[in-house]
Amino acid sequence: MRFNVFKNTVLLFVFVMISCASKAKSKIILKDRVHHTAKNDSIIIVGANQTGTYLSLLKGKRVGIVANQTSVIFKKKKRQVIGVDPKTNERSLDRIVEKDTITHLVDSLLSLKIDIKKVFSPEHGFRGRVDAGELIKDGMDAKTNLPLVSLYGKNKKPTKDQLEGLDIVVFDIQDVGVRFYTYISTLHYIMEACSEQDIPVLILDRPNPNGHYIDGPTLEIKNKSFLGMHPIPLVHGMTIGEYAHMINGEKWLKDGSQCEITIIPIKNYTHDTFYSLPIRPSPNLPNDQAIKLYPSLGLFEGTNINAGRGTEFQFQRYGAPFLNKEVLTYSYTPISNFGAKYPKHKNEVCYGEDLKNEDINGTMTIKWIIKAYQNATDKSLFFNTNNFTKHAGTDKLQQQIEAGLSEAEIKASWQDDLEVFKNTRSKYLIYD
Repeated sequence: MRFNVFKNTVLLFVFVMISCASKAKSKIILKDRVHHTAKNDSIIIVGANQTGTYLSLLKGKRVGIVANQTSVIFKKKKRQVIGVDPKTNERSLDRIVEKDTITHLVDSLLSLKIDIKKVFSPEHGFRGRVDAGELIKDGMDAKTNLPLVSLYGKNKKPTKDQLEGLDIVVFDIQDVGVRFYTYISTLHYIMEACSEQDIPVLILDRPNPNGHYIDGPTLEIKNKSFLGMHPIPLVHGMTIGEYAHMINGEKWLKDGSQCEITIIPIKNYTHDTFYSLPIRPSPNLPNDQAIKLYPSLGLFEGTNINAGRGTEFQFQRYGAPFLNKEVLTYSYTPISNFGAKYPKHKNEVCYGEDLKNEDINGTMTIKWIIKAYQNATDKSLFFNTNNFTKHAGTDKLQQQIEAGLSEAEIKASWQDDLEVFKNTRSKYLIYD
């Protein structure tokens, strides 16, 4: 298995190569992380944009692509602006301006005569409009007529038949760096299935908007599910490319196998580089504030508290009819809308807090879930225990909240596991 990180003229990257461990191939790991600095005004260039680097890997190959609405190439196109001379009334060239355009990766590769055979779609679907948790059927993309294979339907891991006839699989999905955000579970299953069929995977890396910190409880393997497959903290601080490197290095695939992966790294990026997502990565993460609050408010998904679904401020508020309205005075009413056909407490008045202007950066907090629990008029309605444990990755967090521990006490109990993870993570970083 080879793990290749391409060198570019802006950042000094090194090739990291790992020979395939499976099928009697030798294991050689050569890794050297090169330090670099990205200026605040540097333009981030995502992996997908670097077609000149990876196109040769796809030419003449039968290609499968794991993609959704975020799998795009950003371009600037020059446009002439025509003005009229008021004295002569003649049209003349006024100026040339640059206009940002977005092209879907699939459309771009098809225009470059790449032989795409099928598209694999994760949770929320290829066009990113399906509700969270809603199963997706196989189908056909109306625009390209390409077969769509759902990885959030009857199977989450590609079958041998679904991979039949492919020479390479491209993975290009924008992640947000939270363990229960299911795109990294899809990444795991893609790597595992491709390893079993000796199909290499090309990963086009993208920034992690929550990549500048690590926080939260670490998953206990007994609580493994599609909401968390590996013993990592709730906020892991890695890009998709770095995470794929960790999956291989820690031998988390079935039977300790490794997948042949090639990563196209991001230019001008460090983990401290601010990155505002130009496209919502899923229907209920509409803006930067929602993405910042998601690690904290996402835990409400394992409770009977509404976290803004069914409003225009998803993951920027929380509430429920059974919260104490004398203390939590903010109110709103969830309705059926884009991304949430059946939100919790649909058409009921919910009492809670509005967090759309909350200043939070570089940390996750459990203060809101503690406050909500303390102000639940009927605490038996609060937790959906099995689902909450899957989101938290541990049953201890619910026990600690029910026992009345403070946020400081609970977060202190995470620290040993966080330090262990940070040491492990350091082996797989591509960026500073």
